[in-house]
Amino acid sequence: MRTDIAYRPAYSLGILRLEPNERVRVEAGSMVSFSQGVSLETKASGGIMASLRRALLGGESFFINEYAAPDEGGTLNVAPALPGDLFSHELEPGSPLLVQSGSFVASSMDVEVDTRWGGARTFFASEGLFVLRCSGAGTLVLSSYGAIHEMILGPGEVHTVDTGHLVAWGEEMAYSVRAIGGLKSSLFSGEGLVVDLTGPGRILMQTRSTDALISWMVPEVQRRLPRNNR
Repeated sequence: MRTDIAYRPAYSLGILRLEPNERVRVEAGSMVSFSQGVSLETKASGGIMASLRRALLGGESFFINEYAAPDEGGTLNVAPALPGDLFSHELEPGSPLLVQSGSFVASSMDVEVDTRWGGARTFFASEGLFVLRCSGAGTLVLSSYGAIHEMILGPGEVHTVDTGHLVAWGEEMAYSVRAIGGLKSSLFSGEGLVVDLTGPGRILMQTRSTDALISWMVPEVQRRLPRNNR
C-alpha cells in the first residue's frame, strides 16, 4: 500500500493506492470513495474479545471494514471525522506506537491494533485509562484535530505535552502524567494535565485540542439559547 495525503493540514484526504488483491483495514465511517472493483467486508477484527476491548476501552468502532483491491489494484480514499491532518507511518517489528482514542484511520493487514492499560497515573486524563497499541510491520494511518507536529527525541531528552494535544508516542518511551502547576494553576490558567515523555522516541502532537473546542462551544451554545430552553 502506498499512501498519499492531499489538502493538508486542515482538511486532509488519505489516498491509499492498493496493490493487486491487497487488503486494508479502515475505521468505520472513514471511507470517502474507492475505485471500481474494490470490495468491502465488515468484520470484528481480531475476534469478539479484541473488538470489545477496542470499542469499550479504546474508543474505536467494534467493527472494522476490510477493503480488498481487484486483480488490477485499486484506490481507496479516507478522511477523519474532524477537520485536521493525516499521518502515514511505517511500523517496524518491535517498535509499537501508543495512540490516543479516535486517531486510528487505516492500516495494512499486518498491523495489529489492540488496547493497552495506561496505568493509574493516567486516571484523570480526559483520554481515559486505555490507549491503542499499534504493532507489527506495515503502514499505519492516523488522524488529528488540527495539523500533525512530529518530534524525535534523543536519549534522555524530555518534552512536555498537554494531554489534549498528544496523538501518539513510541511504546519504548518513558512517560508520566501530572498536573501543571498547583491546583490554582490547573483551575484558572486554562491548562490541566500534561505528559512528560522521555526519549529516545517519536512524538506526534496535534495543533488543536478537542477538549479546548468543547470548552469554547458549550458556553457559546448556552449563551445563544433562548432563556426558556436553558
